Amino acid sequence: MTDQSQNSSEEKTNLHPRNLHRGRYDFKALIKTLPALREFVVQNERDELSINFTDPDAVKTLNKALLKLYYGVAQWDIAEGFLCPPIPGRADYIHYIADVLAEGNNGVVPTGNSVKVLDVGVGANCIYPLIGHKAYGWNFVGSEADYIAVAAAKKIVDDNNLAGAIDIRRQTSYANIFEGIIKPGEKFDITMCNPPFHSSSKEVKEKSSRKWKNLGQDKGTELNFGGRNNELWCEGGEPRFLNKMMSESKEFAKSCKWFSSLISQKTTLPGCYKSLDYLGAKEVKTINMSQGQKTNRILVWTFQDIA
Repeated sequence: MTDQSQNSSEEKTNLHPRNLHRGRYDFKALIKTLPALREFVVQNERDELSINFTDPDAVKTLNKALLKLYYGVAQWDIAEGFLCPPIPGRADYIHYIADVLAEGNNGVVPTGNSVKVLDVGVGANCIYPLIGHKAYGWNFVGSEADYIAVAAAKKIVDDNNLAGAIDIRRQTSYANIFEGIIKPGEKFDITMCNPPFHSSSKEVKEKSSRKWKNLGQDKGTELNFGGRNNELWCEGGEPRFLNKMMSESKEFAKSCKWFSSLISQKTTLPGCYKSLDYLGAKEVKTINMSQGQKTNRILVWTFQDIA
C-alpha cells in the first residue's frame, strides 16, 4: 500500500494533474461520508489526521470512504485475502490512458459510453471500471479467471446499479488473455492490465518481509494490501505474462485501437520493445507513473494507424 500511504498529508504533485487525490486526504469529509472510518483515524506525529497504513482494515475502510466520496460508489467491499488496491495510483492509470485516447481525438479526452475499455484481470475489487466510468463515463468489460473474484466484482457492479456500464466476464482458460473474452466483431478503444509482477509465492513473501522491516514492523510475510496468488505472481513473472499478452494482442489487432499494461520492473521493458518490434506494432510508448517512492510504467502499443 506504499503509494497510498506515502506523503498522506502532503500535496502529491507527482500524480496526474486530473487525479482527484493530489491533495491531502480530507479526513473530516471522508468521515462524514463514511462514519465507520472514524475509529481508524488518529493524530500523527505532525498533529494531523491520518490512519495507520499498516492496518489492512484501516486501509480498506479508507478505500470505501474514498470511493463513496469521490466516485459515488456507495457499496464496495472485498473478501478477505483479495487485493485491496491503492486508489490514487489506480486513478492515475485511468487518467494516463485517457491522455492516450485524446491523441487520436484532436487532443480532447473522449468521454461517454461510446468509449469501451477492457480491464484484463479486473479482480474482486473492480477498481478500474469504477473509477473510469465515474471519471469519464466510459463503458468497461472486466475479465477475470478467479470465479470467486468474478462473483465479488459482479456483486459490486449490481449493488451500485452499474450493470449497464460494467460487464464482468469469466476467463475460463488461464492460458488465454484476450481469447474467450473479446467477442467476434467487438471493438475496444483500449485495454488495460495490472499483471502479477512476481514469479513465485516465495518471491512475494521475501519482498513483503523486506517491506515490513523497512517500515520498522515485525509482521513477517503479512501483506497489508492483501492479494491471492493469481493476483501477485505467475510462473515466469512479469516478463512471461507480458510476452503472452503481446503475442495474443497481435491476434486481436483489429479489435482494439490500443493495448496497455502496467510494468513494475524497468528491466522488463527492453524485452517488451523487442517483442513488439518483432510483432509489427506501429506505435509503442512508455508512460512513467510515480506515487511516493514507487515508480511504475505504462506500456502502450497499437497495430493500427492512429489518426
